[in-house]
Amino acid sequence: MATGLTIGKLAEAAGVNIETVRYYQRMGLLDEPTKPSDGYRRYTHKQAQRLRFIKRAQGLGFTLSEIGSLLELENACLCANTRELAVRKRALIEQRMANLAVIHEALTGLIRQCDAGDGGDACPIIEVLAAA
Repeated sequence: MATGLTIGKLAEAAGVNIETVRYYQRMGLLDEPTKPSDGYRRYTHKQAQRLRFIKRAQGLGFTLSEIGSLLELENACLCANTRELAVRKRALIEQRMANLAVIHEALTGLIRQCDAGDGGDACPIIEVLAAA
């Protein structure tokens, strides 16, 4: 009897779909086991952990390329390098948050202009977006 997880069970254990597993294999983030004579590849629990790692890293905003780098650093035990990747990612997120705050304020101002209007004039939001 074969041991290990089928691709379906692996995907289920990590909370992804089968095509995601295959995509990560094509990207080189997850090893593909050899196909035995019974035709069903078997994945280890370690591979399920790796798959969950990838999903958690994506949730933190890391790209698949960056996740590949993290996985390489994991194998090399280079915590300082891993930390530097995290510092850079945090700085990028902080910049995005600042940009979103500017957008938020601009939209808030436009909404206030709409609320202050009498409904008869042209829409201030449309006017601003149409202005060249």
